[in-house]
Amino acid sequence: MQKKPKLSAIGAKLRKKHILAAFVAIAVGLVWLVPFLGVVMTALRPSRDVIYGWWRPPFLFTTDNLFRAWTHPTASLATGLRNSAQMAFFATILPTFIASLMAYGLARLRFPGRGPTLMTIGLLLAIPQQMVAWPVFQLLHRMGLLNTLTGLILVHSAWALPWMVFFLRGFIETLPIELEEAAVIDGAGRFRTFFFIVFPLMLPALASAMVLQFTWAWNDFFMALVLVYDPKRMVVTQQIPLLRGQYHVDWGLLSAGALLAMLPPLLVFIFLQRYFVRGLVGGAVK
Repeated sequence: MQKKPKLSAIGAKLRKKHILAAFVAIAVGLVWLVPFLGVVMTALRPSRDVIYGWWRPPFLFTTDNLFRAWTHPTASLATGLRNSAQMAFFATILPTFIASLMAYGLARLRFPGRGPTLMTIGLLLAIPQQMVAWPVFQLLHRMGLLNTLTGLILVHSAWALPWMVFFLRGFIETLPIELEEAAVIDGAGRFRTFFFIVFPLMLPALASAMVLQFTWAWNDFFMALVLVYDPKRMVVTQQIPLLRGQYHVDWGLLSAGALLAMLPPLLVFIFLQRYFVRGLVGGAVK
């Protein structure tokens, strides 16, 4: 009889904490949602209707801003989106494949220098892009890859390898090694074991890594600004600032460009969300 008041008091405290957590979550969600809603409303309404605020009526919608951004004479987002899609696709597939092999070797093989190798990869994560921009620029110039999407793909791939290796290595260490031992007993070698046993089990983690890498490569502006300057090879993040006029800022046009640029990574995340969450949880729990 004496424990009931204590249990009810604990339950009341938990309910209060849940209500507070829900309130904070809703507030944070609104902080992120309101600017996005403003971009969408500005992109889909005539410029004259949003001069004094996108939240003011009348709410008349049009796709004219999207069409003008898609066919802009000096910064056509059709070209920018195509270049970004090519760059982000290959800058995601290439490091994911290489990092999966490296992660498997570091997780399962014992060889001299394994510890220093892991330490070096960890140190590479702390290097900012601004520190290596000039050496990378000179290197690509000597290789003849400056002002090309190929050079940008190689830079993004190299930049993604350290964190991908650490992430995938953590996931591989959660996998039961007995499956690999059974494959070895059946006569499978290291590569066969990896590609037929380990690699299929890594799909959730690979999906998580690919979503993150695709998003980061797509949204990159700094490296693209440094390494690509041909208008026909610019990615979409470089072209959005060019939509701003010299004497007049067309906010509807800019918002339409931003909306078109954010749709691909958003769709990728929506379609791979289930695998993304599974991969993150699998890599965090050992």
